[in-house]
Amino acid sequence: MPYLDHAATTPMRPEVWEAMAPFAHELFGNASGAHRYARQAKNAYEEARERAAAVLGCGAREIVFTSGGTEADNLAIKGRALREGRGGIVISQVEHEAVIEAAEFCERLGSPVYAVAVDPQGRVDPTQVSAHVNDDTAVVSVMAANNETGVIQPVREIVDAVAGRAPVHTDAVQAFNSTDVNVEALGVDMLSLSAHKFGGPKGVGLLYVRDGLSLEAVIHGGGQELGRRSGTSNVMGAVGMVVAMELAAADRTGFQRRVGEARDRFVQGLAGVATPTIEKVDVLASHAHLRFPGVRNESLLIRLDRDGLAVSVGSACASGAATVSHVLTAMGVAPEAARESLRFSFGWTNQAEDGDEAARVVLAALDR
Repeated sequence: MPYLDHAATTPMRPEVWEAMAPFAHELFGNASGAHRYARQAKNAYEEARERAAAVLGCGAREIVFTSGGTEADNLAIKGRALREGRGGIVISQVEHEAVIEAAEFCERLGSPVYAVAVDPQGRVDPTQVSAHVNDDTAVVSVMAANNETGVIQPVREIVDAVAGRAPVHTDAVQAFNSTDVNVEALGVDMLSLSAHKFGGPKGVGLLYVRDGLSLEAVIHGGGQELGRRSGTSNVMGAVGMVVAMELAAADRTGFQRRVGEARDRFVQGLAGVATPTIEKVDVLASHAHLRFPGVRNESLLIRLDRDGLAVSVGSACASGAATVSHVLTAMGVAPEAARESLRFSFGWTNQAEDGDEAARVVLAALDR
């Protein structure tokens, strides 16, 4: 049965585990030590940093390894707001919970926060973002692509509109698979990634921080990552992450073609029973967000799960929530319509024919 919840997490690529395996036994040293075991680990860790930087088009010292996208987002938002004396934060209304809640935390400490509205297709207007940037703004954060709908945001245009008046951060966790994530091309000052979204291991991510941009550490202790993020270096995770990054970057064209065809065939197979939430803007090749009029999403999700088809209501971080998705609410989707919507997300394991098979499974579930 095709797996259609890649936006929540992906299976690990075999090459990733092969690269990681030696660090469970032979190369188990703590990278912060001084003996040969530590040096072996340190060398592998710094090589991973250099390779990650090469994929993103930046310098190795601009890479901060974290425990995942959530920590990277928190470091970007809190680190800038606290460094700037509780400076202001500008985000969009459709950001991941990690960005929204980090901003809300800073707001409780005194940072002014402004959440920019989106249009009915879920896109942010760069001029609206720019309009809320002032001399006290510590950071602007707009995701590269939405984790629920797959809508691609105009990050480069936002950077140009802000025009250097504040550093710009983007959560590129969902975008990395199928869009060219190069920090110079995007023009951003910070960028978050999470390895398990593109075939890497869980529990590791990174934050790109442009050279010269200072952050207040939010995890304190041993002073690792040049004092920006303390904690024992996750050497195995970093090694696995960079292999997954390289594989995903090398396969982007194939990914877009293969996965995009699977998604399109799936949507076409459900024509007449499902309505796409997004129709007029660019969406990631991996995402299909559909409404099934008259069918509660939880009921359909349960039936599909019984049939072996994994899908989701929305963000994996809020899958147990009883409330309607904040993303759909921001887009102006009525609560009842939101409760009839599901996210189907394709990924590196899918082939074009998986779209046909998945559509047949959904149609059968709807008939029942």
